[in-house]
Amino acid sequence: MDHLPPSPGSAVLRSIAPAIHTLAKGRELARIWFADSRHPTGFARMRHFGPTASRFDHHLAGPGGAPVNGARAILYAIEVPDTPPKTDHAFVAALAEVFQQTRTIDLGREAPRLTLWRAADDLPLLDLTEYWTTKVGASAALSSGPRHITRTWSRDFHDAYPQIAGLRYRSAMSGGQAIALALYERAAATLPTAPVLDLPLDHPALRAALVRGAQRLGYTILPA
Repeated sequence: MDHLPPSPGSAVLRSIAPAIHTLAKGRELARIWFADSRHPTGFARMRHFGPTASRFDHHLAGPGGAPVNGARAILYAIEVPDTPPKTDHAFVAALAEVFQQTRTIDLGREAPRLTLWRAADDLPLLDLTEYWTTKVGASAALSSGPRHITRTWSRDFHDAYPQIAGLRYRSAMSGGQAIALALYERAAATLPTAPVLDLPLDHPALRAALVRGAQRLGYTILPA
Protein backbone atom coordinates (compact mmCIF):
# COMPACT_ATOMS: atom_id res chain seq x y z
CA MET A 1 0.00 0.00 0.00
CA ASP A 2 2.01 2.97 -1.25
CA HIS A 3 -0.77 5.55 -1.39
CA LEU A 4 -1.21 7.54 1.82
CA PRO A 5 -4.85 8.42 2.51
CA PRO A 6 -5.87 11.35 4.69
CA SER A 7 -6.22 10.79 8.42
CA PRO A 8 -9.66 9.54 9.47
CA GLY A 9 -9.63 12.14 12.26
CA SER A 10 -8.84 12.03 15.94
CA ALA A 11 -12.31 10.73 16.90
CA VAL A 12 -11.86 7.59 14.80
CA LEU A 13 -8.29 7.11 15.98
CA ARG A 14 -9.40 7.23 19.63
CA SER A 15 -11.42 4.06 19.00
CA ILE A 16 -8.22 2.20 18.04
CA ALA A 17 -5.73 1.34 20.78
CA PRO A 18 -2.32 2.88 20.05
CA ALA A 19 0.85 0.82 19.54
CA ILE A 20 3.20 2.17 22.20
CA HIS A 21 6.97 1.77 22.16
CA THR A 22 8.74 2.88 25.33
CA LEU A 23 12.08 4.48 24.61
CA ALA A 24 14.08 3.61 27.71
CA LYS A 25 15.68 6.17 29.95
CA GLY A 26 19.33 6.56 28.99
CA ARG A 27 18.81 5.66 25.32
CA GLU A 28 21.17 7.69 23.18
CA LEU A 29 19.78 10.00 20.50
CA ALA A 30 21.47 11.98 17.72
CA ARG A 31 20.50 15.23 16.13
CA ILE A 32 21.89 17.73 13.64
CA TRP A 33 20.68 21.27 14.29
CA PHE A 34 21.60 24.81 13.24
CA ALA A 35 23.03 27.19 15.81
CA ASP A 36 22.54 30.23 13.53
CA SER A 37 19.05 29.36 12.30
CA ARG A 38 16.30 31.98 12.24
CA HIS A 39 14.62 29.81 14.87
CA PRO A 40 17.53 28.27 16.83
CA THR A 41 16.42 25.66 19.35
CA GLY A 42 19.61 24.50 21.02
CA PHE A 43 20.67 20.89 21.06
CA ALA A 44 17.65 19.59 22.99
CA ARG A 45 15.00 22.28 23.00
CA MET A 46 11.69 22.09 21.22
CA ARG A 47 10.78 24.20 18.19
CA HIS A 48 7.55 26.07 18.95
CA PHE A 49 7.48 27.78 15.56
CA GLY A 50 5.40 25.88 13.04
CA PRO A 51 4.06 24.16 11.17
CA THR A 52 7.02 24.20 8.80
CA ALA A 53 7.57 21.83 5.89
CA SER A 54 8.86 19.13 8.25
CA ARG A 55 7.12 15.76 8.13
CA PHE A 56 5.33 15.51 11.47
CA ASP A 57 4.90 19.11 12.62
CA HIS A 58 1.65 19.04 14.63
CA HIS A 59 1.48 22.78 15.31
CA LEU A 60 -1.77 24.66 14.91
CA ALA A 61 -1.31 27.17 12.08
CA GLY A 62 -2.17 30.83 12.26
CA PRO A 63 -4.39 32.84 9.88
CA GLY A 64 -4.16 31.62 6.31
CA GLY A 65 -2.19 28.55 7.41
CA ALA A 66 0.86 30.60 8.35
CA PRO A 67 3.34 29.14 10.87
CA VAL A 68 3.29 30.78 14.29
CA ASN A 69 4.84 30.41 17.73
CA GLY A 70 2.40 28.45 19.86
CA ALA A 71 2.07 25.98 22.70
CA ARG A 72 2.79 22.94 20.55
CA ALA A 73 6.43 22.13 19.89
CA ILE A 74 8.52 19.43 18.23
CA LEU A 75 12.03 18.04 18.05
CA TYR A 76 13.32 15.53 15.47
CA ALA A 77 16.08 13.05 16.34
CA ILE A 78 17.58 9.69 15.35
CA GLU A 79 17.86 6.68 17.67
CA VAL A 80 21.47 5.60 18.08
CA PRO A 81 21.30 1.84 17.36
CA ASP A 82 22.63 -0.86 19.66
CA THR A 83 24.83 -2.43 16.99
CA PRO A 84 28.22 -0.93 16.01
CA PRO A 85 29.31 1.33 14.51
CA LYS A 86 26.49 2.93 16.48
CA THR A 87 27.29 6.60 16.15
CA ASP A 88 28.23 6.31 12.46
CA HIS A 89 24.83 4.78 11.64
CA ALA A 90 22.96 7.56 13.43
CA PHE A 91 25.21 10.26 11.96
CA VAL A 92 24.61 9.12 8.38
CA ALA A 93 20.85 8.94 8.94
CA ALA A 94 20.84 12.43 10.44
CA LEU A 95 22.84 13.79 7.50
CA ALA A 96 20.45 12.10 5.07
CA GLU A 97 17.38 13.63 6.74
CA VAL A 98 18.66 17.13 7.39
CA PHE A 99 20.31 17.80 4.01
CA GLN A 100 17.91 15.87 1.76
CA GLN A 101 16.47 18.90 -0.06
CA THR A 102 19.77 20.07 -1.57
CA ARG A 103 21.87 16.90 -1.14
CA THR A 104 24.63 19.29 -0.10
CA ILE A 105 26.12 19.35 3.39
CA ASP A 106 26.85 23.05 3.71
CA LEU A 107 29.21 23.47 6.65
CA GLY A 108 29.13 27.25 6.47
CA ARG A 109 25.39 27.96 6.37
CA GLU A 110 23.65 28.44 9.72
CA ALA A 111 26.43 26.70 11.71
CA PRO A 112 25.26 23.05 11.71
CA ARG A 113 26.13 20.96 14.76
CA LEU A 114 25.96 17.27 15.71
CA THR A 115 24.71 16.51 19.21
CA LEU A 116 24.32 13.20 21.04
CA TRP A 117 22.36 12.98 24.29
CA ARG A 118 20.55 10.48 26.48
CA ALA A 119 16.86 10.52 27.34
CA ALA A 120 16.43 11.59 30.95
CA ASP A 121 13.35 9.38 31.43
CA ASP A 122 11.26 6.74 29.68
CA LEU A 123 9.39 8.04 26.64
CA PRO A 124 6.08 6.49 25.46
CA LEU A 125 6.07 6.84 21.67
CA LEU A 126 3.48 5.93 19.07
CA ASP A 127 5.17 3.18 17.06
CA LEU A 128 4.74 3.67 13.30
CA THR A 129 7.36 1.06 12.34
CA GLU A 130 5.14 -2.03 12.08
CA TYR A 131 1.62 -3.28 11.27
CA TRP A 132 -0.28 -0.76 13.39
CA THR A 133 -0.09 1.82 10.59
CA THR A 134 -2.11 -0.55 8.39
CA LYS A 135 -4.64 -1.07 11.18
CA VAL A 136 -5.46 2.65 11.25
CA GLY A 137 -5.77 2.89 7.46
CA ALA A 138 -2.33 4.32 6.71
CA SER A 139 0.88 2.52 5.72
CA ALA A 140 4.65 2.83 5.79
CA ALA A 141 4.04 5.83 3.52
CA LEU A 142 3.67 7.85 6.72
CA SER A 143 7.47 7.97 6.57
CA SER A 144 7.69 8.94 2.91
CA GLY A 145 4.34 10.26 1.69
CA PRO A 146 3.23 13.85 1.07
CA ARG A 147 4.08 15.96 4.08
CA HIS A 148 0.91 18.01 4.07
CA ILE A 149 -0.88 14.70 4.71
CA THR A 150 1.57 13.35 7.31
CA ARG A 151 1.32 16.59 9.28
CA THR A 152 -2.45 16.10 9.51
CA TRP A 153 -1.94 12.55 10.76
CA SER A 154 0.48 13.86 13.36
CA ARG A 155 -1.99 16.46 14.61
CA ASP A 156 -4.66 13.80 14.93
CA PHE A 157 -2.29 11.37 16.68
CA HIS A 158 -1.44 14.13 19.16
CA ASP A 159 -5.12 14.83 19.82
CA ALA A 160 -6.25 11.19 19.95
CA TYR A 161 -3.51 9.85 22.21
CA PRO A 162 -2.66 12.22 25.07
CA GLN A 163 -0.45 9.52 26.61
CA ILE A 164 2.15 9.63 23.80
CA ALA A 165 5.23 11.86 23.93
CA GLY A 166 5.87 11.64 20.19
CA LEU A 167 6.21 9.38 17.15
CA ARG A 168 8.68 6.62 16.29
CA TYR A 169 9.09 5.89 12.57
CA ARG A 170 11.51 4.53 9.96
CA SER A 171 13.62 7.12 8.20
CA ALA A 172 12.77 6.92 4.50
CA MET A 173 16.09 8.58 3.70
CA SER A 174 17.93 5.58 5.18
CA GLY A 175 15.88 3.03 3.27
CA GLY A 176 14.02 2.37 6.50
CA GLN A 177 17.17 1.21 8.28
CA ALA A 178 17.35 4.04 10.82
CA ILE A 179 14.70 4.84 13.42
CA ALA A 180 13.69 8.48 13.65
CA LEU A 181 11.72 10.24 16.37
CA ALA A 182 9.41 13.24 16.32
CA LEU A 183 9.12 14.31 19.95
CA TYR A 184 6.17 16.42 21.02
CA GLU A 185 6.22 19.09 23.74
CA ARG A 186 5.07 16.34 26.12
CA ALA A 187 8.65 15.01 25.99
CA ALA A 188 10.22 18.27 27.12
CA ALA A 189 10.81 17.08 30.68
CA THR A 190 12.95 14.17 29.42
CA LEU A 191 15.39 16.44 27.57
CA PRO A 192 18.71 16.75 29.43
CA THR A 193 20.58 19.92 30.27
CA ALA A 194 23.93 18.53 29.07
CA PRO A 195 24.81 16.48 25.95
CA VAL A 196 27.05 13.44 25.59
CA LEU A 197 28.71 15.14 22.62
CA ASP A 198 28.15 18.48 20.90
CA LEU A 199 30.40 19.53 17.99
CA PRO A 200 30.15 21.73 14.90
CA LEU A 201 29.94 19.62 11.75
CA ASP A 202 33.20 21.14 10.51
CA HIS A 203 35.09 19.94 13.61
CA PRO A 204 38.21 17.90 12.67
CA ALA A 205 37.04 15.03 14.90
CA LEU A 206 33.99 14.53 12.65
CA ARG A 207 35.74 14.89 9.29
CA ALA A 208 36.37 11.22 8.53
CA ALA A 209 32.83 10.19 9.48
CA LEU A 210 31.42 13.15 7.55
CA VAL A 211 33.26 12.17 4.37
CA ARG A 212 32.19 8.52 4.73
CA GLY A 213 28.59 9.59 5.25
CA ALA A 214 28.57 11.95 2.26
CA GLN A 215 30.05 9.25 0.01
CA ARG A 216 27.49 6.73 1.18
CA LEU A 217 24.63 9.13 0.47
CA GLY A 218 26.01 10.68 -2.71
CA TYR A 219 25.89 14.11 -1.05
CA THR A 220 28.34 16.95 -1.62
CA ILE A 221 30.24 18.69 1.20
CA LEU A 222 30.75 22.45 1.08
CA PRO A 223 33.44 23.60 1.50
CA ALA A 224 34.99 20.37 0.25
